[in-house]
Amino acid sequence: MVASLISSGINGGGCLSLERIPRHLRFSNGYRTKAASNPNLKAVEVPRQWYNLVADLPVKPPPPLHPKTFEPIKPEDLSPLFPDELIKQEASAERYIDIPDEVVDIYGLWRPTPLIRAKRLEKLLGTPARIYYKYEGVSPAGSHKPNSAVPQVWYNVQEGVKNVVTETGAGQWGCSLAFACSLFGIGCEVWQVRASYDQKPYRRMMMETWGAKVHPSPSNVTDSGRKFLQVDPSSPGSLGIAISEAVEVAALNADTKYCLGSVLNHVLLHQTVIGEECLKQMEALGETPDVIIGCTGGGSNFAGLSFPFLREKLAGKISPVIRAVEPAACPSLTKGVYAYDYGDTAGMTPLMKMHTLGHNFIPDPIHAGGLRYHGMAPLISHVYNLGLLEAVSLPQTECFQGAIQFARSEGLIPAPEPTHAIAETIREALRCRETGESKVILTAMCGHGHFDLAAYEKYLQGGMTDLSFAEEKIKESLTTIPQLG
Repeated sequence: MVASLISSGINGGGCLSLERIPRHLRFSNGYRTKAASNPNLKAVEVPRQWYNLVADLPVKPPPPLHPKTFEPIKPEDLSPLFPDELIKQEASAERYIDIPDEVVDIYGLWRPTPLIRAKRLEKLLGTPARIYYKYEGVSPAGSHKPNSAVPQVWYNVQEGVKNVVTETGAGQWGCSLAFACSLFGIGCEVWQVRASYDQKPYRRMMMETWGAKVHPSPSNVTDSGRKFLQVDPSSPGSLGIAISEAVEVAALNADTKYCLGSVLNHVLLHQTVIGEECLKQMEALGETPDVIIGCTGGGSNFAGLSFPFLREKLAGKISPVIRAVEPAACPSLTKGVYAYDYGDTAGMTPLMKMHTLGHNFIPDPIHAGGLRYHGMAPLISHVYNLGLLEAVSLPQTECFQGAIQFARSEGLIPAPEPTHAIAETIREALRCRETGESKVILTAMCGHGHFDLAAYEKYLQGGMTDLSFAEEKIKESLTTIPQLG
């Protein structure tokens, strides 16, 4: 009865607006019946604090180093690129950091985001596992990226910054930053990796609709871009190259700061609104995840979902397996080395200790452009090095096969990046079918694929191939990692 009332929007006394139903109760596939009939449920609200995992780690992560002196970086070294408050967050060891009220208000445009049980996918797979996905595609930009774009722009505006610059791969971060800049009325300039610039024109159009200026990277606009084009005029680009171009522009213009969409601690911090909401949603349903799965490129979406659950695991309250999934063509966690390396290709950023394929590594142009990064977030790398999470890599054809199964059962078309998490979720669910285990699997569906349909067309027409890394290519790239005495 409750499910039918919610579906039709009518109660015994007349109309029942969907807006009156708490957002966290809006589940798919009839599962909202259980949620809505539970008298103990309370509405999950937008989090008021970000969670900082550093506070609870048994071993603190290594500090970033100055790219010239190789000494631990000082706050003043970062001031040409970032506003003071973000620099503080980057180095903070506080467990919780308050979210500014205006940021919370803007989060409210799309948050809380839904936690959905994938009952139709479970049925398709014939698995006893219960699969849940936290869906971030309801944001204006269609992904999790505005969770950090909005606060980054807000902090810049508080310090009088007039323009921000950034890089973007698939375009989800660039769109999110352009969206945030449009809300606060400041300029936005984006360097989009050439391969994705060509593959995903509608993301560029979204950025331009929100007022951003977009360049393909490498470009002729910057010195670093011109150098890369001289070496390879047809370069597909990489996130490392695009970062070099954006950082160069920020360093040369006093009224301009740089924003990064992943990798850095403060970005991962902002994304923890995902996991904080999800913890409460699962608690409201009486569920505890046995396995948590997320895709990893730079690591922001994965950290956002998993870090609050890792806090509970470190406290001994739960014991889920936490698993990162990366593309076989860019496997920094599973094939890289844990070492200090530059965050960009030109060697302009601080040195960060991370799992890296070498800052000169240019990944093949897979369709998951947001995962084409040579390194992993230092904090995720540190946690992985401590043995607190697992990592696997998957080929893109298996990922798109899983995406098709997901779309045809659940109805949502995933972006290429979360197809990696979906494919691994399917693997785990099929293992449960073999063992008979009724595990609870939680995965991150970090964005929709409405602007990635060219990739789906290629897969459906049989034109997609698996691009794997070349051992020789990685070995050569690893020789460029700085040798610290």
